[in-house]
Amino acid sequence: MRKSAPKTHQSRFTRRPHARPVDKGPRCVILFNKPFDVLPQFTDEAGRRTLKDFVSKTGVYAAGRLDRDSEGLMVLTNDGALQARLTQPGKRTGKIYFVQVEGEPGEQDLDALRHGVTLKDGPTLPAHVEQVAEPDWLWLRDPPIRERKSIPTSWLKITLYEGRNRQVRRMTAHIGFPTLRLIRFSMGNLQLDGLAPGEWRDITHLI
Repeated sequence: MRKSAPKTHQSRFTRRPHARPVDKGPRCVILFNKPFDVLPQFTDEAGRRTLKDFVSKTGVYAAGRLDRDSEGLMVLTNDGALQARLTQPGKRTGKIYFVQVEGEPGEQDLDALRHGVTLKDGPTLPAHVEQVAEPDWLWLRDPPIRERKSIPTSWLKITLYEGRNRQVRRMTAHIGFPTLRLIRFSMGNLQLDGLAPGEWRDITHLI
């Protein structure tokens, strides 16, 4: 009678590769105000503008994404614990966005976002939403948004506690008010704090 070959358990102990390289350098935390039309990464084979065109530090990675056509705060760090705290859904870290939409939503429209709406990838968590005036710290966008003279625009302040792909844009479109401009102002207690578009600040010593 032939004996069967002994079972191996190699797969149990095979380590999964890290999603991104682990930086061995000193801890680093950077706040960056990403301009419009800049990719939220350091390389691009197509030659488009990336973080590398603005940030001279190496070995840091974005805590969460910010779409090419969106602006505002990015946190760049090699601190894995901080990155997880800012991005993992279970942490429920609030992220504040100032959003210019086409049209003038009423309270009933905004209530839908406050209670959560169902998108293609499932229902959203309730968001804090309020109508606000155009921020007094707002910078000019290059190029400017395309406005239709016959349709007014409004500004909303939206706080999310999750981070899906293009979530804010999909939420406002869902209630019938397309997003024209999107600026992330804060992630948790980290804010733009006067940074001009394209500027960055090393805050490692502060947190």
